[in-house]
Amino acid sequence: MTTSGVNTTAATADFEFAALAEAKNYRAALAEEFAPALRGKVVEVGAGIGQMTSVFRALPGVEDLVAVEPDARFHAAFRRDNPATRLVEGIVSDLPERTGWDAIVAINVLEHIEHDAAELKAWHGLLADRRGRVCLFIPARPEIYAPIDKDFGHFRRYTKPELRRKLTAAGFTVERLSYFNCIGYFAWWLNFCLRRKRTFETREVRFFDRAIFPVVHTLESRLCRPPFGQSLLAVGRAG
Repeated sequence: MTTSGVNTTAATADFEFAALAEAKNYRAALAEEFAPALRGKVVEVGAGIGQMTSVFRALPGVEDLVAVEPDARFHAAFRRDNPATRLVEGIVSDLPERTGWDAIVAINVLEHIEHDAAELKAWHGLLADRRGRVCLFIPARPEIYAPIDKDFGHFRRYTKPELRRKLTAAGFTVERLSYFNCIGYFAWWLNFCLRRKRTFETREVRFFDRAIFPVVHTLESRLCRPPFGQSLLAVGRAG
């Protein structure tokens, strides 16, 4: 891995995508969490190579999905794996349709945006006419910000109060806000804060996704949402 921004991002993206490819139960759980809010015309912001795109498109409430991805290195892979999905090569301001959207979903995107408050306001503008919903999944808890976060280009990890303030300031009414994957919090701290690892091990990701995560997610989603977690889930309605 080099120290230049482009090459470092390329390297981290490669192993992040490889790890996510193994996390089938994890991806299905995210779709399940956001399914009630993902209806009608949906924008997926920061679609990457499209690993979540096909999962979201398969949800029964989604009538049409448009993907937005600014990084040109991912466009060819996205189109190869998602030929039926329209891809906007850029950011949300490049969408030709400025109104008429029912939902925006962004998975591990907002932390990459330096001026996140302004971005949320832009998303609100796309959703306002239909009082649409924004669905966010982002890294949580600043105390576990690790070297690998910096490698990924993360400006921050969020707390619940911070995210609530920013959503409200952007014009959203917060309908859901909860931590996600409490066991992952400890795994992240151990591997990336204490041991300072700079890569995911796909074998470990596969084991966690198959053997541990289904139990953890069932407890969190069916019994009690955790008081902390590796990530945050949020749904806000545009007012």
